[in-house]
Amino acid sequence: MKILAIDDQQLILLSVEKRLSELGYEVKTADNGANGIKLYDNYKPDLVLVDMNMPDMSGMEVVKHIRFFKESKTPILVMSGNTDESIILDSFTLGIDDYMKKPVSLDEMTARIKRIIGSPKLSVDTLPIANTRMLQKNCVGVVIPCYNEEDRLSSDQFRNFAYENLGYHLCFVNDGSTDNTMKVLEELRKGNESNISIYNCEQNGGKAEAVRQGIQYLMQDKQLDYIGYLDADLSTDFRDFDDLVKTIENSQFKIVSGSRISRMGADITKESARKIISKTINIIIQKILGMPFKDTQCGAKVMNREIAATMFEKKFITKWLFDVEIFMRMRKHYGKKEATNMICEQPLKRWIHADGSKLSMKDSIKIVGQLAKIAVVYN
Repeated sequence: MKILAIDDQQLILLSVEKRLSELGYEVKTADNGANGIKLYDNYKPDLVLVDMNMPDMSGMEVVKHIRFFKESKTPILVMSGNTDESIILDSFTLGIDDYMKKPVSLDEMTARIKRIIGSPKLSVDTLPIANTRMLQKNCVGVVIPCYNEEDRLSSDQFRNFAYENLGYHLCFVNDGSTDNTMKVLEELRKGNESNISIYNCEQNGGKAEAVRQGIQYLMQDKQLDYIGYLDADLSTDFRDFDDLVKTIENSQFKIVSGSRISRMGADITKESARKIISKTINIIIQKILGMPFKDTQCGAKVMNREIAATMFEKKFITKWLFDVEIFMRMRKHYGKKEATNMICEQPLKRWIHADGSKLSMKDSIKIVGQLAKIAVVYN
């Protein structure tokens, strides 16, 4: 049985192709509608699996080509992040057989395909086990800066997340580490080469530059709809980061930033001394920003491509306070009112201070001077 899968996101295509091939289907893929139509004419598949939102030629146009130009009854299954009811209804009017809304699991995808065209004849011994891996609504790149993190990198958590959440690409930036961080990262990447990458900085340049370099590296991948960053110690839970992504997907916000401000029902813990210092610094930051954000320094943020390209084009003037600089750059570029409306500060359900922080008490004192520098440069 032959299946043609058409999607402009390689992260999705590779996972779909691998799963269907494991099940015994013969699979060909196309990364855009035009190539999909060419393949369809020559390949003559038993089913077409197509995304709706693709540049140049949409999935709707592919459906029209098959149904009206080719006058073919080949089963068509749409798998898309487009949840617009009018689009879905129009698709069925044109003659599609089924419509799946992303995010969707590989298991559900294969079950719907089997319902439409049946399954290849595989022996019981060769049938793969159930697969709960999820195909995301959009593709998201995540930068994780690493400096001497060999003892704090939770390899299994990163590896499992990358394996289970198809559509995420994790980019680890080794910021000139002097320990075995690079070796740990290379081991972590094994088996997940398509959605885990390593960007190596020969010299330590600080977190700000490491994140900037990582984001510029990810910007080269045009399939990524959103780009964000996360601390290597996973003080912010992956579930919380995924919630940030869901918020930006379903809103008009351009940046969604995590907030560690304590609230009922959340597990937010910090060392007492750091808590006092953080509160003091946050008050100073709020005065400088003149914007109603309470936790600019949270190391979990996600933004759209346009914002990532604009805010991370130039080097930051500080090594640790680049989060504040992002907010200042937004204010300067768009104006205070517009920038405030473009940014969402979302409370985290869980955030725990991890031991081994690279930021010492002495560094905390230096922060006040760096904030003064930011205030002067950006104002």
